[in-house]
Amino acid sequence: MITRLCKISLVASAALFLLIVVLNNAVFDYPSNYAFVHHVLAMDSLFSGESQAWRALRDPTPEDNSWWFYHVFYATIILWETAAGVLCGWGAWKLWQARTAPANDFQKAKQFAIAGLTLSLLQWFVAFITVGGEWFLMWQSDTWNGQDAAFRMFGCLGIMLLFLNQSDD
Repeated sequence: MITRLCKISLVASAALFLLIVVLNNAVFDYPSNYAFVHHVLAMDSLFSGESQAWRALRDPTPEDNSWWFYHVFYATIILWETAAGVLCGWGAWKLWQARTAPANDFQKAKQFAIAGLTLSLLQWFVAFITVGGEWFLMWQSDTWNGQDAAFRMFGCLGIMLLFLNQSDD
């Protein structure tokens, strides 16, 4: 029973974390986090200068009406975090309901938690490490570099997923 409770607790903590991230990004500190996304996409603080600038999504002007792209990109990140957090929360609830069930039923109850953790892992790896880090060269910025945080989250969530996915005989 203790192993099941540990798995439920970790999935619930992932849901809590992701939903706090959503609140920070969407409600409490939209401007700061938006600025992060904006600077990464604009590639305006790289030590290599302009050699890779062709990839940048440069600052739009109000006249060209393209400012919306930055907000849509950022909103996509927030929606992705929301979906992963909701799936983890729902997954924790389903696991809680199955905590005393036979092993096969508890295993079946893992599907939403597995989906939520995987969705979050994909975000940290694809959106932040791959697209932000490598395509937009976020790793070159002293100010707008989220590679360490992305890897930390990828590692934490990955360990949770591995532990959750162990069989419960």
